[in-house]
Amino acid sequence: MRRLSITLLMVFTTQNLLAESRLMMGEFSRNQLDDWEHKSFKGETRYQLQTLDGVVALKADSRDAASGLFKEQRIDLEQTPFLNWSWRITNHLEGLNEQSKAGDDYAARIYVVVKGGLAFWQTKAINYVWASNTSKDKVWPNAFAGDHAMMIALRGPEASTNVWYREKRNVKNDLQKLFGKDLHIIDAVALMTDTDNSNQQVSAFYGDIWFSKD
Repeated sequence: MRRLSITLLMVFTTQNLLAESRLMMGEFSRNQLDDWEHKSFKGETRYQLQTLDGVVALKADSRDAASGLFKEQRIDLEQTPFLNWSWRITNHLEGLNEQSKAGDDYAARIYVVVKGGLAFWQTKAINYVWASNTSKDKVWPNAFAGDHAMMIALRGPEASTNVWYREKRNVKNDLQKLFGKDLHIIDAVALMTDTDNSNQQVSAFYGDIWFSKD
């Protein structure tokens, strides 16, 4: 009995430590979309919670549309610099030059935003994208926002469809590398599946999103 009590105590302690080390942003697996707001650029990408492989995830269906979800929350990157999530897509988009305005569509993207306040031109963003025609690890400025919004292809055409991939990025380090500034705070996290420029169709799934200390 004593051994069982010690084992249970260790399990609960481990669970509590994991909970404390995570700053949850999107708890889709718990069937929650709390505080996520909708933003439309053209048409409506359909977002809904759906069970896949026994776990609830956020499904995005885009047909010639560009709208996303965002959550405003100040994140102290000194405390939790790592952004974690999982995602999968059903198909790649065809024939895009993703460095051009006509090809600025992505099967899946998650991005972080540093607001510029009244100086809106100082707003900065990093887009972590699942590219369809750009090789993994390539970095480039967004076709519409220029070097205020930098794109990083975490997955490219070599990545398999209908397979979950886990991602982990040190956002603080990425901001330093891309913008040359030691930024400590981000103000929002957003996600979007968009096909408005290419007039194509794609579906994606997003797993839970959280920040962590390491």
